[in-house]
Amino acid sequence: MFSQDVKNTAFNHVKASIEAAKPTKEKILSILSKASRLERITKEELLLMLNADSMAFTDHIRETAYNVTLQRHGKVIRFYAPVYVSNECTNKCAYCGFNSSNVINRTTLTIDEVLAEAKIIKSMGIDNLLVVAGESLKSVGLDYLKSISSLLSKTFSSVTVEVAPLKTEEYKQLFDSGIDGVTCYQETYDPEKYAKFHLAGPKTDMDNRLDTLDRAGLAKMRSLGVGTLLGLSDFKTEAFFTTLHARYLEKKYWQSSVSVSFPRIRPSEGGFQPPCPVEDEELLHVISVLRVFLPDSNLVLSTRESSAFRDKAIFYGVNQISAGSRTNPLGYSHDDGTGKQFEISDDRSPGEIAKKLSQYGYDPVFKDWDTGFRYE
Repeated sequence: MFSQDVKNTAFNHVKASIEAAKPTKEKILSILSKASRLERITKEELLLMLNADSMAFTDHIRETAYNVTLQRHGKVIRFYAPVYVSNECTNKCAYCGFNSSNVINRTTLTIDEVLAEAKIIKSMGIDNLLVVAGESLKSVGLDYLKSISSLLSKTFSSVTVEVAPLKTEEYKQLFDSGIDGVTCYQETYDPEKYAKFHLAGPKTDMDNRLDTLDRAGLAKMRSLGVGTLLGLSDFKTEAFFTTLHARYLEKKYWQSSVSVSFPRIRPSEGGFQPPCPVEDEELLHVISVLRVFLPDSNLVLSTRESSAFRDKAIFYGVNQISAGSRTNPLGYSHDDGTGKQFEISDDRSPGEIAKKLSQYGYDPVFKDWDTGFRYE
């Protein structure tokens, strides 16, 4: 389990190692040469790359990230959209709009309401659906998820869930009902910050969350999505652990594809201010380094980010994006602006984004998977 690796590698020790790393042009070019040949980059080389964020190195890193992306993924950008089925939550996470302490309109959609939301998403051309819910097993438990997934999988070629962590057997049941992927953001790999910002609820168990994607992998889910919430702790150290987590999953659950997301904290109910804000150039550096280190992973960027930033990020490794997103239940059918998890920044329609990508010479892909190819 990856939780053991985290326990055996102190967060602050890694942070100090990154800060102490002394990248030189010769070392960085040597690492990038290996990456261009798709040779494996070591953890020690990753430390150097993360600290090579000066102008003397970033152009070389980004150029290699662009070329590696073309090699492994082509000029293809995959689309998906989230459907929020509930904003009820038992956790008290300081940064989240669904924080159980926040006074917001709470609701869990009926099956008919889920299908109505999904129909609107499908009408936008989206064929890859992400089911999102606050973490309340009483409201969104296994039976509820099985009921909606068996229906949604008849309409969408791929249905992934981002919900409360489940057991391996429960993930197996979801797989059998039509779910083919699980996304679980660790939020932070820093134990001190994890305890500070997760104040109550099941999510306070850091080890259980770290092992969530292991349980999903054991259930033979086709895709496993990992990510850290940038802004809670040192972004370079978070990137180091996120990268190792993704590589661990790729190696152990080789039948599954692995994706990495880069969510930055956005305004939400409660007015949380990130203690370690991450600037645009810093995030672009992380994206390009991770692409060099993880040539086969899907790198994902959501509508948390601005249209200008997302348009730029596709040249540094991002190959999967959300489009037309709403972050609250009933957000597509009659959005009243309340009960959101966070505010989005890119409000363009999927069609508008697809047009822009085509102008850049990229192919927007709304469907690249069919359940007929499910791994059993």
